Amino acid sequence: MKLLLQLSIRNLLRHKRRNGMLLLAIAVAVAGVNASNTLLRGYQLDLLDTAVSNLTGHVKVHAPGYRDDPTIMNSFVIEDSFTPDVPSDVLLGWAPRVRIPGVIMSERETRGVQLVGIEPGAEGISFLRDAVIDGEFLTAADDNRVVLGKELLRQLESDIGRRLVIITQGADGLNRERGYRIAGSYDVQGTGLEKLFVFVGLEHLQALLETDAVTEVSVRLTTENYREPAKLSMAASLSDLEVMDWQELEPQAAEMFLFADGVIYVWFLLMMGALTFGLVNSLAAAVMERVKELGMMRALGMQKRTVVVQVVVESCVMMALGVLAGTLLGALIYAAISDGIDLTAWSDGIELFGVASLLVPVMLPSDLLTVAFSSMLLGIAASLYPAWRVVQVQPLDALRS
Repeated sequence: MKLLLQLSIRNLLRHKRRNGMLLLAIAVAVAGVNASNTLLRGYQLDLLDTAVSNLTGHVKVHAPGYRDDPTIMNSFVIEDSFTPDVPSDVLLGWAPRVRIPGVIMSERETRGVQLVGIEPGAEGISFLRDAVIDGEFLTAADDNRVVLGKELLRQLESDIGRRLVIITQGADGLNRERGYRIAGSYDVQGTGLEKLFVFVGLEHLQALLETDAVTEVSVRLTTENYREPAKLSMAASLSDLEVMDWQELEPQAAEMFLFADGVIYVWFLLMMGALTFGLVNSLAAAVMERVKELGMMRALGMQKRTVVVQVVVESCVMMALGVLAGTLLGALIYAAISDGIDLTAWSDGIELFGVASLLVPVMLPSDLLTVAFSSMLLGIAASLYPAWRVVQVQPLDALRS
């Protein structure tokens, strides 16, 4: 094998220009695949974080029938000692909420909203964690003020410190109407959430509705990998309730998440598949130029399989050097854009696809290994045809050529 490796390196150095161009092509292809993967992974993980942060969590608990009729009548009571049946090392946090439809009215405008009762200290698992708050946020679960989105505040033509009226339905089916002072507004990426959710203290809202129940419990994990086990574990311990994960609650986001995985593999196959044809042609030309040399070696006793191994080793050396150079080039591209790509100019359009205005690339070691390993397999596959062609030439015919 040492001899075959030496012969392969010598043959590669024999045609420096041609092999240099091929090496450059491999490096650019690998770097392009790795760089595009970082952008796709950034989009994918941002999509996951957005779906989970949208008051969903990795796993959510509802009362049966709540999703069809999201009112306080479809609620459940949690014990004071309740904690999700999830190992503490993978549990980031959990939040009980009352989330019901309501109507909010200012002096000038009226809007339909989702009224959400929260425990402020537990909402570090939702988008409120990163929201920019203008004014004050809720201080406790019994806070009787409201916090609403910046866009909703603009639509209502109101301001922080002013009063609003909210109408919703109580546990007895009768309407509840109450005036609230605006404590502050929240600003998040996109206006969809800002127009939808109005937050108030959980205990205060329960008192208004005359209930001690909640409509949902969201659970956020430290890793997406434990989502399915957590869902199954919680479903077993809460058999009378509906336990669902974010992929079931946000099917569109889940499809886009899986679509990103598919794009990664399709893009790799397109780039490296095209490169394989160039590699086959280059190896075939290099091998057929050495027919006389290989014929001499066959006449001296080199077996067919040894000739095949030499061609495969030559291809693997070329591919390994190209993958190494391409990986380093891809890492340099990633370092140059690691702070993120500002897409604010297209924010209105990309919001429809769940893309944040700042796309931060993510480089996963598993992606680098997958590209490197797959590239080596393609290199081996590309070398088999030239190797097969050369061993079909008889030694005497080769020596006459």
